[in-house]
Amino acid sequence: MKNLKEALISNTQSEKENEKGRALPENYVIEGNLRIKSEVAILLPTYCEAGNVARLIEEIENLGINPLILVVDDSSPDGTANVVRHLQNKYSNIVLIIRPSKRGLGTAITDSFKFLLSLEHPPKYVITMDADFSHNPRDIKRLLHVAKKGYNLVIGSRYCKGGKAENWSPIRVLISKIANFIASVLLGLSTKDCTSGLRCYSKALLKHIVNDLHSHTYEIQIETIRCATNKGFYIAELPITFTSRKIGKSKLTFNEIKNFLGYIAKTKFRSYISVPQQLFVKKFSPIYMVLMRNYAEMLARLKNLM
Repeated sequence: MKNLKEALISNTQSEKENEKGRALPENYVIEGNLRIKSEVAILLPTYCEAGNVARLIEEIENLGINPLILVVDDSSPDGTANVVRHLQNKYSNIVLIIRPSKRGLGTAITDSFKFLLSLEHPPKYVITMDADFSHNPRDIKRLLHVAKKGYNLVIGSRYCKGGKAENWSPIRVLISKIANFIASVLLGLSTKDCTSGLRCYSKALLKHIVNDLHSHTYEIQIETIRCATNKGFYIAELPITFTSRKIGKSKLTFNEIKNFLGYIAKTKFRSYISVPQQLFVKKFSPIYMVLMRNYAEMLARLKNLM
């Protein structure tokens, strides 16, 4: 009788854990301990990062902050997921989500936010960062220190005083600065680095914006700032040194540049004429996409010179 009771309890617990994963599509694979209690979660979206992810996770573990480390891998053909699985045998605080195909940075971040908020013990702070050592893991503590002062979004900034980018060609710097200038001016953002991926989000902010996030690629970085600004949350920038990828090559593609510019154009024009999103997409979006296409192609050609 006791064994039957224990089995029923175990099955109930397993069902509850499966329900947590239902914040995500059913074809996502979730591996790891979902009962982790941690104040901090660190999100690492990956695609073909087998050469980086192990060392990065080791450095994060050595920070002494006992975070939940969430790796979201888009079925990398280089075996990134297997590297993470190997580390799960050593560390109990690593959760791996495997998505069936490459679906973009924006959806990886949004899926992760939804998943973390669905946990029995959602983290109070969520750090996002690149998995290729472009961001220094030691900056995580600095972001948390500022966030705990009451800021809802803390951005590791290349362009505020003291920040910089290393190992970038002049063309890459130009593209980045143009993108940030367009975003800040057209969308009315005061943030100096709108496209940085090293950030700390508060749980309170994520609860208020997660259902408003619809970006698929790198424009997610601007969308989250815009949502936080519009809802009156506090944003801070912290200077960092961004180092160009040590292993591998840039992942920026023409489609991502086009999506980035398209998001800004649609957002600005939709707010200007005050029409519903569905009507905008049907009537006006094609016009703006044609206008922005030549500019996107120019940036893509500049990228090929890097």
